Amino acid sequence: MNNQIRQWIVLSIMGIMMISAPQLLAQKMPREDVIDVPAIGDGLCVSNLFQTNMVLQRDKPLHIWGWAEPGEEVTVSFAGEEATTTADKDRSWKVELSAMPANSTPQKMTVSGKNETLVLNNLLIGDVWVLGGQSNMEFELSKVENGALEMVSANFPLIRILSIPHDQGPEEKQSFARLHQWSDWSSRHFRKGDWDVCTPEIARELSAIGYVFARRIHMASNVPIGVIDASRGGTTVETWTPINLLRSLDSNATKTKLAQFDTKVAEWNAQEDLEKRIEQHQKWLEKQREEGKQIPADRLEAPSDLRPGPIADANYPGNCYAGMIAPLAGLSVKGAIFHQGFNNAFDGSRGAEMYRDVFPEMINAWRSAFNEPDMPFGILSLCTAGDPQTRDNYCEMMFDAGVYIRAAQYETFLDLFRADDKHIGFVSTYDLRRRWYHPQLKLPAGERIARWALATQYGFERQLQWKPPLLEGTEASGNEVRLTFDTQVGDPEEGEIHGFAIAGKDRKFHPAKAMYAVKGQDDRGRTQYDKRQLILTSPMVPEPTEFRYAWGRNPLANLQAIGNLDLPFATQRSDDWPLESVPSSVLSDDTELPISRGDRGKIIQALREQDKLRRIEEAKTILQSAQE
Repeated sequence: MNNQIRQWIVLSIMGIMMISAPQLLAQKMPREDVIDVPAIGDGLCVSNLFQTNMVLQRDKPLHIWGWAEPGEEVTVSFAGEEATTTADKDRSWKVELSAMPANSTPQKMTVSGKNETLVLNNLLIGDVWVLGGQSNMEFELSKVENGALEMVSANFPLIRILSIPHDQGPEEKQSFARLHQWSDWSSRHFRKGDWDVCTPEIARELSAIGYVFARRIHMASNVPIGVIDASRGGTTVETWTPINLLRSLDSNATKTKLAQFDTKVAEWNAQEDLEKRIEQHQKWLEKQREEGKQIPADRLEAPSDLRPGPIADANYPGNCYAGMIAPLAGLSVKGAIFHQGFNNAFDGSRGAEMYRDVFPEMINAWRSAFNEPDMPFGILSLCTAGDPQTRDNYCEMMFDAGVYIRAAQYETFLDLFRADDKHIGFVSTYDLRRRWYHPQLKLPAGERIARWALATQYGFERQLQWKPPLLEGTEASGNEVRLTFDTQVGDPEEGEIHGFAIAGKDRKFHPAKAMYAVKGQDDRGRTQYDKRQLILTSPMVPEPTEFRYAWGRNPLANLQAIGNLDLPFATQRSDDWPLESVPSSVLSDDTELPISRGDRGKIIQALREQDKLRRIEEAKTILQSAQE
């Protein structure tokens, strides 16, 4: 530990950390993690999950744990209850207190050992929700559209916030440190590991989705809400799943991914890596001197550390589960919401296949970690990215592995929902469009997933609808595909319905015209339409067999449940064709995956030709109509 870090720890202990975040960031800290409280302290201590200002889960047994000297007797007192245990040989101890109702009056917890007593103040009892996923879940309130409006009104003393530090495996961590965590991406420190009361200053760096979710749940339920943000940017579904579970799966795609990582780990040579870095550092020094540039004092010394290599990659399978979920395991919580997928969209069909295999297992693993097989789990689908899909580039924009990830998320939800899982939730976000892969329309996404939670977990099922329109039947006949829904659907602007594409055996998709099925006439002879049925047709597809909906990373799609319900029809398809085989005439069946850049170019060119041909035919039709 260098002197600068020691100085920061001393200042923190003296209370200097009570200054505001902007003042803090304006001061000089080393460009590395600065730890205030270690994950596991000496002597009597509790897990850093348990702190002043936290929210404990109501109506469930409370598990409190920590460390002490082996054989030391530890007593935990809270809300008129007391539990005593003895620390094991490894110093660990754990007690259980009875389930307690919600309570918004601040209370005190004491943890007493042989020679000292720890006091946790300002504790509330309410509901605790875990936030999971990658950067679009992590994305701060201060950076989103209308975030400033939310921040100035974020005075909620009964909402408490904890952001889990970014840690990783491969071994499962027992606790986490409280620290200023350095981010190379943002070139600044972020405060992690502290339970804080929700204020405008604290909320600005909370997940925007998580904040809106917590605010809405709190306002409707009138109970204290704690949110634990365990999200991390740039991460994959497999890193959030226990490694032992992944290795047990009978999934070729998963086995392939694990084998790739195993090969990287086996081939890693830490000494060779160090020698290369020393050589690069020497060349950099020589260049700086040749150009007459001053060399900072902290850059003079050559590297000397042996890096762990691929096994320390945040996306090494199981790593984020081991480093960020395992420390929470055993905590009583209300549920979790999860928003992820971007970093799984780089491996084509194999990546989508693996996601489909792993995601339901990840959900089960999280439920097991919190000791609740039916723990509420809400899925937010992969958000938009890239140029919007239009009538001109429609087919070309369908070639995107991210859409397959989005579909896999919905399929996972649908499987669990149809298996009578009453605590699984799903909301789409593809219509919250922005070109950036961090679309700043986060507040509506948070409202949507809050609606699911309120309807299913808080007794508002009569007032709120959350379930997306479900497809009940698909029938291909002649030149049309007929879809039947469980509710009335339409464009919320009452215009033309966009988003459907159909294809025949040649796998050449084209955008379809979607019309309501005719169900008869009223007593005045007016045509009556069945708004639960859509007929899909396209002059470019004379014998369609399959359909896809919202099949683009930033799709042209607008179908929702009728009634101003804000319930989009989810991204889905009737076919099982891999990304690389659409259309069928471009690559051979034995093409090796992942495909080469050249093969990718062939597919894109073929899809551009499809778009061009369709636009020409549409133009001809317009000209013919004008001449008639």
